[in-house]
Amino acid sequence: SLGAPVCDLEPGTIPASDPSILDKLKLCPALAGAQRDALNALLLSGGTAYGDPSSWDFQTLQDLGPLVLALNQTTLSLVGEAAREDFRRSIAAAYISQGHSQREKSLLLLRALAAASASSRPRLKRSSARCQSEPITASNIADSVFLPPDELELCLSSDVLMANLEAVLDEPITSETSQVLKKKVDEYFPSGIPEEQLRRLGPLSRLYSGQEIRQWPVTSTDTVSALLSPSGGLWEDSQVQELLGRYLALGGSWSGPLLQEMGGKHLCQLQEEQIQQIPAAAIGSAGKLNISSCSQTKKEQLYGKAREAFSSLASTPGPYYCRIQPYLGGAPAEDLKDLANSGVINMDLHTFLSLNPQEFQKLSVTDVKNLLGENLGELKRAEQEPLVVSWVRRQRQRELDCVLGIGLEGGLPEPTGTASPAGHTTPAAVTSPVPSTLDTVTSPVPSTPASVTTPATVTSTPTVPTSPHPATSSNVTPVSTTLPTVPTTPASVTSMLTVPTPAPTP
Repeated sequence: SLGAPVCDLEPGTIPASDPSILDKLKLCPALAGAQRDALNALLLSGGTAYGDPSSWDFQTLQDLGPLVLALNQTTLSLVGEAAREDFRRSIAAAYISQGHSQREKSLLLLRALAAASASSRPRLKRSSARCQSEPITASNIADSVFLPPDELELCLSSDVLMANLEAVLDEPITSETSQVLKKKVDEYFPSGIPEEQLRRLGPLSRLYSGQEIRQWPVTSTDTVSALLSPSGGLWEDSQVQELLGRYLALGGSWSGPLLQEMGGKHLCQLQEEQIQQIPAAAIGSAGKLNISSCSQTKKEQLYGKAREAFSSLASTPGPYYCRIQPYLGGAPAEDLKDLANSGVINMDLHTFLSLNPQEFQKLSVTDVKNLLGENLGELKRAEQEPLVVSWVRRQRQRELDCVLGIGLEGGLPEPTGTASPAGHTTPAAVTSPVPSTLDTVTSPVPSTPASVTTPATVTSTPTVPTSPHPATSSNVTPVSTTLPTVPTTPASVTSMLTVPTPAPTP
């Protein structure tokens, strides 16, 4: 009835509790050291549903579930050898598909099983500097990899290891065990590992330093491919550079299959000088490579080689795009515009966002529309991407709306309307009225009596050119143009020329 708190019980409470407590302990993420000891004591009593450990079989070990991880060497050594071996094989078979944390647990259990098997073997009386148990042979070498590293080093000979290297490396081995195996390999080849043997190293090859790799006789693409196989685990970037540098230094050449084996990640780890040595033909036969982790300079290098490799397809835009697509992150704007104008491109969003940021900014709204084609709507989902935000800010909002029509916001507003011309010229033949205040006349104009209104136009008066500056009643600005003197209007015609005074020109 305790539920989860059972995982926090004091160690002494476990063996004193009802044996059904085992089912509750299975739910605990992990048991502390003292709790594991108490659990083993309870199981060794034989009073649980599982019975005495000496009667356990393969099914019993499976029924223990997570509790089997807490079994110590004493408990496991009482289990029959056949049951232990069947259980070990089942764990090893499942190891390859397990996650990292589960693998660590499996390795601990495998080591415990191996130690239990070793403790049940007859001991040979030998000096402390030599193997204290039965020597390892081809028949028991699979079990030996789970021995403690110091015992493995004493009991495993280099001859036996090299004769059964693949079988040993197929087993899930710990890093400590791997170091012992590497040492044995080096002892077997004191003058250096031959090339054909390098291909057999598998995960052990990852334990060699850059200085050691520089001594390897790597001359064949088959050797490089075997060493780079992902089945052997991950390489450090520096190790890959040393390996490929050694291969090239010994006269090796690039090929499409080798690049395919390397993959884009290792390709990007090469130095720029090494990439420059790759022929375009090798890129052309390498298939699709993911070069997203490359620097921009390396992307441009690889694009140039891919463009050369696929140049024969340039007249057929569809097939050409399919081949060049992985390398477009290094393409200049001119080439992207050419693709856009081909009218058959439906670039996916991932490729679109991986374009060179500087070249991307040179694309017009129409270029973008043509590149994305049927995938244009996807651009709306990426409108917050820095690349897209920067590009949108350079475009006219009206063009974004009219050409794309997907609701992108943040473009430049339309330019404000320009001011109307400051003045206009009235043709001499036009006799329509003009403002009475002649601000453009440089000579003084006699004052007009208050009762007399200045006429807007006198047909007998010469036409006065209009100033380029607007006239205002409060600010009369003379200009340099000399105009004829406007005669004073006679009083006798005052009644004929009563015109309202115009308002100041805005």
